[in-house]
Amino acid sequence: MMMDPIVATASGQVRGATKNSIYVFKGIPYGASTAGRGRFLPPQKPEPWSGVRDALRYGASSPQPEGGLGVMLSLSGGAEPEPLSEDCLYLNVWTPALNDGGKRPVMFWCHGGGFTMGSGSAGFYEGTNLARRGDAVIVTVNHRLGPLGYCYLGELAGGEYAASGNVGMLDLVAALEWVRDNIAAFGGDPSNVTIFGESGGGAKVSILMAMPAAQGLFHRAIIQSGPALRVSPRAKATHRAEKLLRELEIAPGDVERLRDIPIERLFEANARINPNALAGWGPVMDGVVILQQPFDPFAPAISANVPLLIGTNKDEITLFTLADTGLATLDEAGLRARVSQFAGARADELIAAYRDAQPQGTPADIYTAIGSDRMMRINSITLAERKYAQGAAPVYMYLFTWETPILNGRLKSTHALEIPFVFDNLTYAVGFTGGGGPERQGIADAMSEAWLAFARTGAPGPNWPAYNPKERATMIFDRESRVEHDPAGPQRQAWGDMLINGFSE
Repeated sequence: MMMDPIVATASGQVRGATKNSIYVFKGIPYGASTAGRGRFLPPQKPEPWSGVRDALRYGASSPQPEGGLGVMLSLSGGAEPEPLSEDCLYLNVWTPALNDGGKRPVMFWCHGGGFTMGSGSAGFYEGTNLARRGDAVIVTVNHRLGPLGYCYLGELAGGEYAASGNVGMLDLVAALEWVRDNIAAFGGDPSNVTIFGESGGGAKVSILMAMPAAQGLFHRAIIQSGPALRVSPRAKATHRAEKLLRELEIAPGDVERLRDIPIERLFEANARINPNALAGWGPVMDGVVILQQPFDPFAPAISANVPLLIGTNKDEITLFTLADTGLATLDEAGLRARVSQFAGARADELIAAYRDAQPQGTPADIYTAIGSDRMMRINSITLAERKYAQGAAPVYMYLFTWETPILNGRLKSTHALEIPFVFDNLTYAVGFTGGGGPERQGIADAMSEAWLAFARTGAPGPNWPAYNPKERATMIFDRESRVEHDPAGPQRQAWGDMLINGFSE
């Protein structure tokens, strides 16, 4: 029988638990509280403790828009949301063994929710099955979000606020430093760390690849439906901060008052200026933490030797159009009007290319296909091409096409649907996948094994060729997983050189 495990970290001893022969540690602090004088400043080391600290419950999540965490956790298999607090720099570890010199691959997960919502504690992200299947160490993490993580005050106040627009990303760097310094005691190999994430988490992975402070802290990267080619320029980020200050009736020269504003009042003001809870905040090219646009016009040299796995889902946008009351009755004129908003004079050309692929498709079907590619796929391809152009580490491409039957099939192969398959966590995902069974488990087997193989060796398996702009080998994950070359190639070509920024701004 496995005893409650105790592990010594750099800050003190922690006591975990066991689940299905896997050691589980929850709520380990990797940084000090960011409240008070720590607000908007880079993370600091946690205060050391004496004795043994229980690591049995998830730590607090970052404050975020009201109700947002509940929505995210209900979508991703969560139970009751954990507390929200500025004392939120916590991580969780799942491992098959402790202090055995096992040098297991470490998989470090960045959660989704854009840069404003979410938590590393959702059920989809539970690491037991992945750790056991792959003899790997799984780490999930909470960090600062929204204005607490990305309010850029460098132009307004300077000095100690120079990095304020990226402290949420610096939190992730601090967590990776914790992994470097402590993961060997948890059976992991600090010289073989894979960062991976979906949606906003994929964007975070993209940006970590371009951050000098993160260089050397990870060795492979996986971007799931979250390519970030660009981050906000300083002028736009400063304008965003000024809007918040005006809403709080704080003069630009009195930025210090932001540290004293009660967190509830700060987020009430944030809600007024950002009615879309997923929008409004994100990293900035501040010249201090982020020195170049992550993948525009080229891939970052500092991660040239890091292998990359990247991909998207076929129908990304359906999760976000469930409340679109006009979609069911959309006609050809309405389709053209919608596509013209971002494609301009090329709308007809774009629609025609997608119509060729779905000759019987309704205007709603065509809009869903175009919108999904605009949202994630085209930028993912662009990012992969720029990674390939470095001529260093390989890049691998996937497309997830399995369709969930829930809501009478309206979601199809929607955003985030691949996550429980990657984590082999179908038990938590019945409400999203519509059940279990051999078909679904077969996809989970294929995806989780590929992700684990990539984490271990830098290649997702012998039957998955690396991507290049000529052949464009892409692994299709569906009932019958297979490699296709340049899937939906005519539709890809129709986008031409249109640059769609996705999460970037």
